[in-house]
Amino acid sequence: MNVAPTRPRRLGLTGSIGAGKSTVAALLRAHGLTVLDADEQARLVTAEPEVLAQIEARFPGTVVGGVLDRAALAARVFPDPAAVADLNATVHPRVRARMAALEQAAADRGEAWVVQDVPLLFEGGLDAGMDAVLVVDAPLELRLERALARGGLTREDILARDARQFPAEEKRRRATWVIENTGDLAALEAQVKRVVERGLWVVGAVGSGE
Repeated sequence: MNVAPTRPRRLGLTGSIGAGKSTVAALLRAHGLTVLDADEQARLVTAEPEVLAQIEARFPGTVVGGVLDRAALAARVFPDPAAVADLNATVHPRVRARMAALEQAAADRGEAWVVQDVPLLFEGGLDAGMDAVLVVDAPLELRLERALARGGLTREDILARDARQFPAEEKRRRATWVIENTGDLAALEAQVKRVVERGLWVVGAVGSGE
């Protein structure tokens, strides 16, 4: 009798801008977990010639010399919900396909968990497909300070992007675990270690794969 393969359990990782989600993702990788980065896959998708052609047709002037001008695209798209929806319709299905293929590869390797690093996890309704959700959070002013230090965005840009996401309080309410990124790297690592060594084991012991 053929037995359907089980998928790895999914840990959704998300957090508001400047919370430190990328640092937590790196720490999860250091603990041996496979992290599937939706933003990374989106960058790969938007380098594909077919996708670039579709973006340039919808948003002329945003592809220069065969390369996506991300700043120009953001300036064109983010103020217009209809434009955001059009861009998402082009990019998101391809990103989901890439994420599914990477998850299958992890299943083939026999991995028990994969981390799906998705900035708009709740906003896109993708939390419904997760076995657990980890939210990284920090006070707004600290997040603003971190995001400004990275460069490329003004305070107004950051606040506008933050306003398009669910409030931090709502993300915390929906989370399985919340990591408070208000201290140093050692404090952050200690929290990540607790989730990996205790939290995932408990969920894995009582849950079941599909």
